[in-house]
Amino acid sequence: MFVAGKLLWLVFQPLSLVFFLIAAAVALQLLRWRKLAVLLSSMAGLILFIALFTTFGAWSLQHLEARYPKPALPENVACMVVLGGAFDLEVTAGRGGMEMNQSADRFIEAARLARLHPDAKILVSGGDGSFSGDYKGDAELAGDFFSAMGVDPGRIIRETVSRNTAENVSQTKQLLDSNGLADCLLITSAYHMPRARALFEARNVATIAWPTDYRASGKVALGLDFTQPTLNSQLISTATREWLALLNSYATGKTRQLVP
Repeated sequence: MFVAGKLLWLVFQPLSLVFFLIAAAVALQLLRWRKLAVLLSSMAGLILFIALFTTFGAWSLQHLEARYPKPALPENVACMVVLGGAFDLEVTAGRGGMEMNQSADRFIEAARLARLHPDAKILVSGGDGSFSGDYKGDAELAGDFFSAMGVDPGRIIRETVSRNTAENVSQTKQLLDSNGLADCLLITSAYHMPRARALFEARNVATIAWPTDYRASGKVALGLDFTQPTLNSQLISTATREWLALLNSYATGKTRQLVP
């Protein structure tokens, strides 16, 4: 399932889909199926225009980010679960050090909260989610990060096996049960929180949503935007992936609602 998901995403992310539609249109043109070729070319052009020159990606992510507003911080925090995805594993392996990506806020926020609550356990869930499986995952890298942030790495519980969110949840549940931990803060990207919470709830694991790593301002209106096509493309790719993952989780019975 993990490999199948990776392969499907290679095909269905917006810019890849544009490429395959154009390739199919060229083949149909050579076969003299001109009307169908024009249709596929038009579809490719429309997807590309929406991806580059509209706010659809940010607007879509904004709807997910609004599902779980950040609550007041509890007075007592016994534990927190940090979902991986914050390290650029390939670059870190090649360059050394701790190279992080856009989801770095997950770990930065965890370090901030860990200093406010020095007795809280920190469960970091995340192995190597690459095709090759040759890299250290977030959980393995977490010790150096938290140590650099002034947090005792001895507080960390490492879950090093999982490669995606569903596996995060399955493996984390086992560690929470074995360590007698419950009602932990769940720290992940705001757009990712609905799916993560739904997967935990389906396994009867109670958590307190603590979203971070917001990608949209919260005030984005659906419309045209010719000022930042590269960023628009990145946002719609992230949004498409998350919405498809929500649909897949619901369709396969892993969650109880399509949009939790």
